[in-house]
Amino acid sequence: MKESGFTAYAKTTLMSVIVGVLAGIAATVFLYSLDLATRVRLAHPDLIYFLPLGGLALGWLYSTYGKDVAAGNNLILQEIHDPKKVLPLRMAPLVLAGTLVTHLFGGSAGREGTAVQMGATLADQLAAPFKASAAQRKILLVAGAGAGFGAAVGAPWAGMIFGMEVIRVGRLQLIAPFECFVASFVAYLTTRIFEAPHSLFGHVTVQAFSLPLCASVLAAGILFGLCARGFSALTHGVEALQRKYISYPPLKPFIGGSILVALFWLEGSFRFTGLGIDSIQRSFSETMSFADPIKKALFTAITLGTGFKGGEFVPLVFVGSTLGSALTQFLPMATGLAAALGFAAVFAGASNTPLACSIMAAELFGISIAPYALVACFASFYVSGRSGIYRAQKNRDRKRLP
Repeated sequence: MKESGFTAYAKTTLMSVIVGVLAGIAATVFLYSLDLATRVRLAHPDLIYFLPLGGLALGWLYSTYGKDVAAGNNLILQEIHDPKKVLPLRMAPLVLAGTLVTHLFGGSAGREGTAVQMGATLADQLAAPFKASAAQRKILLVAGAGAGFGAAVGAPWAGMIFGMEVIRVGRLQLIAPFECFVASFVAYLTTRIFEAPHSLFGHVTVQAFSLPLCASVLAAGILFGLCARGFSALTHGVEALQRKYISYPPLKPFIGGSILVALFWLEGSFRFTGLGIDSIQRSFSETMSFADPIKKALFTAITLGTGFKGGEFVPLVFVGSTLGSALTQFLPMATGLAAALGFAAVFAGASNTPLACSIMAAELFGISIAPYALVACFASFYVSGRSGIYRAQKNRDRKRLP
């Protein structure tokens, strides 16, 4: 029997609430676990030298139990575009374990990508008990991905938009805005109830409006877009090289980890291991070096390109905030404002989600930054090109990105 309009609406609303609770609990567990792994690594710096062995174990784990879920966020996008089968539940614990291993041994990776995968995977498990149709499965996946993002970042409005915007390049698909709203805010409130350890950056004081400031914001946005484009190309290039020359899957992160250990040792400061939250926070008050975003982008591309887990968000935030801070040597912008714009705009260009990232900036740094964030994020998006960090995103003009 076909469901009535009210019954279908009530059903998807209930599912959205459950999705939010599941995504919020998953994000909370993940953030606490990641905080512990980071503190252990910082207390025992020599753990970095075990990164190749951690990579070997991670590669074996995925090659043995996770071949069908190794695509991560791209697998989620593929299911949204063409729903075929429910995401395997093991995707959530696998990506959680993989991310914790990566960070425990100092890999340069993020965390929000993991939260997105966990949120979408847990949401998709509701398809069977609720007898969800293909259209309702799309809603579950979109709402779950957005709820995971918003819960991990601490930006529920951005989470609501992210799940819908990330689907297709250059077009916001309003698949289920109400359900996405419910899931994202319930997930965020869940993390607040359990006092999940979100990273705090504080509000940014915005300079008085002026034409030179607007021109500087636009110029910075263009540079942020070029940076995002370069990072995507570098990461995809590392992936292509290891596919071409390494056939045994566990060896990919083992070799990648070995290269990283050597590079970390040569660099000497070990500032580019893990999340790098301290450096991000410093970039809001200090003028950083142009070497900082270059090094972080290189280390992250090797980490993720060779099979370690964790996602790109925080590394791209590191790259963007330090680049923005460094640009104040030449552009008439306050350091805090430039860092905040880079924080949002580099990820906006790399993920093709300029609206969600503009909203995120307003949530994290204050509403007064919104006009400048919109300029920087959309400039970055237009300059960064159509092929970002998510290969399964669809182009509004073509079926699939190259």
